Amino acid sequence: MGNETKKAGEENVVVVENYSYSYPTKKNVIQNISFTVKKGEVLGIIGPNGAGKSTLCKTLNGLVPHFYGGFFGGNVTVAGMEVLKHTTAELSTKVGLVFQDPESQISGMMMTVWEEVGFGLSMLGFPREEVDERVNDAIKKVGLEGLEKRSPFELSGGQQQRLAIATVLAIKPEIMVLDEPTAQLDPIGKYEVFKVIEDLTLEGLTTIVVEHEIEELAHFADNIILLHEGKILSYGKAKKVLTEVEKLKAIGEDPPSVTELTYLLDKELDLSLVNYPITLDEAIKIYKELMVSS
Repeated sequence: MGNETKKAGEENVVVVENYSYSYPTKKNVIQNISFTVKKGEVLGIIGPNGAGKSTLCKTLNGLVPHFYGGFFGGNVTVAGMEVLKHTTAELSTKVGLVFQDPESQISGMMMTVWEEVGFGLSMLGFPREEVDERVNDAIKKVGLEGLEKRSPFELSGGQQQRLAIATVLAIKPEIMVLDEPTAQLDPIGKYEVFKVIEDLTLEGLTTIVVEHEIEELAHFADNIILLHEGKILSYGKAKKVLTEVEKLKAIGEDPPSVTELTYLLDKELDLSLVNYPITLDEAIKIYKELMVSS
């Protein structure tokens, strides 16, 4: 897990205070939520469809409310910038947003992977030498070396999503926000993308990940928010949120498989367990201890 491999910094780089939001045609999408993210922290966001997860992601880079309009209440500050007081263009240099559909992030105007990664930098006026350095570094970090001359549309789904991540990484944002980055991918593509995300989190990049694959979040998230109907139902350490089995199940969210299995065994056999596992390694340790004590 993230909080076992690194320590997040003390500085809050995301501060959300009493935030509420309604689209022009849809009310109360976010309802008075508050949370913080420290520098280097990995925050997971989970919850059923319609919980407000994507809206929250779009808020962090200013698309909400600057592009969508609507009612915005409370205060959201990212990298020292109040969302309401800065443009999306200004915020995008600090907050990189990766969408669930990689094709929506690829410009479609560039002929090669290398050109696609460098496109945003060129638009921002970076000098050629720095573009070269940043593009090569981003491509290396997402594992697309050797594919620089290939068309973006010749890539697999997992490769396209890694390309989308590279286009954001090249900007060198302080905060990376990924909105269900594996939703459209097959198991191989999911593995490829999660490997990149986990590597980035180990490097200390402040990362916010919306994800239905709770099993994966259990391995690298420091804290998790459980969002439902625009409200925070639970917020805290990954271990705390992911072991609240009844709360998760009540809104249609499945906890990690090993967590649910241990919960059911505990209820059936009256084991009086204090802690439930959220990863397979934790489960094996608990089961071995039970076998020794029985």
